[in-house]
Amino acid sequence: MHLKQLDVKTAFFYGNLEEDIYMMQPHSYIMPGKKQLVCKLKKSLYGLKQAPKQWYLKFGIFMVNNGFTSCRLITVASPSGFILLLYVNDMLVAGSSLKEIVNLSV
Repeated sequence: MHLKQLDVKTAFFYGNLEEDIYMMQPHSYIMPGKKQLVCKLKKSLYGLKQAPKQWYLKFGIFMVNNGFTSCRLITVASPSGFILLLYVNDMLVAGSSLKEIVNLSV
């Protein structure tokens, strides 16, 4: 089997939030006279407690919708024989064809 390790650098920015979360305005973006206002988040941010869960849910749904089968929450297997292990934002892809693994990761 061939192996390839991947790191999803922007993983936590793809999750959709299920609850309302507000944050203080970033210091460099405070508008004069509106310092008391807050920002409502529309998407997940790195550092939120919800970020890893939301990323995992979105990724899992995407993989199942594209023909992969979930096996034990962190492993998915494709019809063509891939095995993909996901731990937070690190992935390990295993398969018999190195060419197909490289095409998957591009």
